Amino acid sequence: MTASREVAVLAGGCFWCLEAVYLGMRGVEQVVSGYANGHTPEPTYQQVCSGETGYAEAVEITFDPQVVSYRELLDVFFVIHDPTTLNRQGADVGTQYRSGIYYLTPEQRATAEAVVAELTAQKVFDAPIVTEIEPLRNFYPAEAYHQNYFARNPSQPYCMAVVAPKVAKFRKRFCDKVKSS
Repeated sequence: MTASREVAVLAGGCFWCLEAVYLGMRGVEQVVSGYANGHTPEPTYQQVCSGETGYAEAVEITFDPQVVSYRELLDVFFVIHDPTTLNRQGADVGTQYRSGIYYLTPEQRATAEAVVAELTAQKVFDAPIVTEIEPLRNFYPAEAYHQNYFARNPSQPYCMAVVAPKVAKFRKRFCDKVKSS
């Protein structure tokens, strides 16, 4: 992190969905799909899919806080995935698909906890939020074929059925935050 750039690490099910949304957000400069907070060094996708490595599919977001705040990243996060299902997003089931916010600073932790408290108090969801809020212990980039996946594979069935609707939901709900083409 530099003084003018910050990094956020979020897990909300399949990393392709989060990557596709955040790549389209003003102020976001880079999104890397990868694996966060596990215990196997240098994990592969196949190892993470086994559910035995402790990792969550996650994205590392580099952003300009002068353009978009960490809070705004979290506002989008809680709209584009279901933070009330433990170890699951839609048909994707397993600990690797858990909802998580992996903070890098005490300020990020405080912001994440405040957002969850607000959403809970406002009863935004019908069930309790199960998003884990933990310090980032480690992050490994996923294999090259996972990076920028939606942009390279928009006609792939999973992308059409799962990723595209989340991107559309983001664009509709946060139209003022969408990057101009």
